[in-house]
Amino acid sequence: MFSNTISQLFEQHGYLIFYLAFSLGPFGIPVPNEITILTGGVLSNTGALDPWTTYICILSGLLTAITLSYCAGRIFGEKLIKRFQHKRHFQRAEEILKQRGDWAMCIGVFIPVVRYILPLFIGLSGVKFRKFALLSYLSVLFWTITFFTVGKYFGTHLIDSLRTFSF
Repeated sequence: MFSNTISQLFEQHGYLIFYLAFSLGPFGIPVPNEITILTGGVLSNTGALDPWTTYICILSGLLTAITLSYCAGRIFGEKLIKRFQHKRHFQRAEEILKQRGDWAMCIGVFIPVVRYILPLFIGLSGVKFRKFALLSYLSVLFWTITFFTVGKYFGTHLIDSLRTFSF
């Protein structure tokens, strides 16, 4: 089970594993964030982990990831635009940002993979860091609190429910 893997990694690397799991997302490290944060909440509820330290590691990891992604968009923007401007997905992402930029920044955090790619496009589009940070960081705070709380208080019930549906 995934929680056993997280437990073993935690025993070997401590709380750093939660920070790395979330901060390496934009760099192609496929870590299922929703399961990781729920597992962190469950393990905090059982007393295996300190809930505050676990949550701070998760939050800071995700904030690091989206900030680095945004900065990459700002720094490499011109080169990336020239390279991808004729790609259909790139054009669609630009269109969405122009039409619904603020909402996209808020809601994008809740969509797997998009939470790491969208800040890159936001940086490419020239959105000021202050606006990006205000909207995105608040969304990240809300997302992490929601999932961590669900894991902490309802995670054992979810795990028990999944065990009854074993195939």
